[in-house]
Amino acid sequence: MRQTPKNVSPFSNEARNAYVIEHITDALLELLRDKPIGDISISELCDLAGIGRASFYRNFESKEDILRGYINKIFQEWPDKDGEQNKSLDKFLYAMFAHFEKHREFYELLNKRNLIYLLKDVIIGICGPKPEHSKEEAYGKAYVAYALYGWIEVWFQRGMQETAEEIANIFNFQGK
Repeated sequence: MRQTPKNVSPFSNEARNAYVIEHITDALLELLRDKPIGDISISELCDLAGIGRASFYRNFESKEDILRGYINKIFQEWPDKDGEQNKSLDKFLYAMFAHFEKHREFYELLNKRNLIYLLKDVIIGICGPKPEHSKEEAYGKAYVAYALYGWIEVWFQRGMQETAEEIANIFNFQGK
């Protein structure tokens, strides 16, 4: 069959995938407001997103993968996403917690649905150990990354009461 403007999709594969990812993410976030992730079926998710199941499985292996992708996407806008800690650790903490404050509604939803654990890989990727690190550096970075994840988890569980500035100040106080 010869391709003509009428029988060729105006979307490239990349554009179609971006469309699917955006719509499936929006649909999942909408459904999560009303029920836990385990109660959301792939069919229900695809119906709300207006996409086929094949499109879902072409882009994701699980519903959690949708959220991991969204977390990675919003972390791309964080100015210190590469863990460049040229500034002090308290400023690094302030920047990270300010990021969480900026996306408060999303992170509150993750907390409400017991999905905060999805942040662990992002935190470890930012400030955790890398294969090229010496053993001392690797264990030190693991300590910092897991401690930071613990702080984040407790902060979410406490309802994000403290501001990013207060968290940085608490860290400074703990270190003295």
